[in-house]
Order: sequence, then C-alpha cells, then structure tokens
Amino acid sequence: MAVPKKATSVSRKGKRRAGQHHKLYRKFPFLCTNCGTLTLPHKMCSSCGVYKGNEIVELKAEEDNSEETEA
Repeated sequence: MAVPKKATSVSRKGKRRAGQHHKLYRKFPFLCTNCGTLTLPHKMCSSCGVYKGNEIVELKAEEDNSEETEA
C-alpha cells in the first residue's frame, strides 16, 4: 500500500482547497457581438437572440400601440 513520505503541510492543503472556489463564483460577462449588451459566456444573448454569430431565436419587435390608444 502506498504511504506518503512526508505529511502534507497546512498551507499546501489550504492552497489546494482554495483553488476550487474560484471556478464556482466567477462569471465574466462580455459584450454581444451583434447588439453590444452584456451576456454570459456560452449563452445566447437575451436581447437579440444571437449565439456565436448565428441567430438562434427570432425575437418579436415591440409594437408601438400609442396610435391605437389615441384614436
């Protein structure tokens, strides 16, 4: 059975454990290439529906209802 030659120091153990938490909490938003809004990496842009230059979802444009309410 393999037995470690030296004990693992407290600082080495702490460094190993600390490295796992950075991956969980860091989220770097970046600018969408199509519309310029902030989006998360590997996700479709929620404002224009584009992912990696391809339109994934066609979003409906908001219609102007001000003319109907005035008449």
